[in-house]
Amino acid sequence: MPVYTLHVNGQEHQVDVDADTPMLWVLRDQLNLVGTKYGCGIAQCGACTIHMNGTAMRSCSLPISSVGDAKLTTIEGLSSDAKHPLQEAWREHDVPQCGYCQAGQLMSAASLLSNNKRPSDDEIDEAMNGNLCRCATYTRIKSAIKTASKNM
Repeated sequence: MPVYTLHVNGQEHQVDVDADTPMLWVLRDQLNLVGTKYGCGIAQCGACTIHMNGTAMRSCSLPISSVGDAKLTTIEGLSSDAKHPLQEAWREHDVPQCGYCQAGQLMSAASLLSNNKRPSDDEIDEAMNGNLCRCATYTRIKSAIKTASKNM
């Protein structure tokens, strides 16, 4: 098996896994970063969303062999103290219900706001499309994104 050097949340890690191992499992099983969740395994639900060089990616379908020197960020790396403006807005708007999808929702929203400081409703809908929430807190998610955009 090859050894891969990964740049995750500002730290360098070496892992020894098969080339086709999805990043989701590298993060969870090798690096013990369990905030990134398994949802569907086919990149359709968004629970496994991480950032690769700032862009939201589905880690369940991202093989480690395609990462190269990219900088990866997981929910654990979004903020060291859980005070990212999105995390604060999530609390303010009481977004989480069961909470399972929230890491992926937050990572998609953070990617959006890093590229678009004041997104419109349509831009929020487009960026968040594919992030499924079984509890259907979509209205609160959109409100929280708007609040965070004002506070960033």
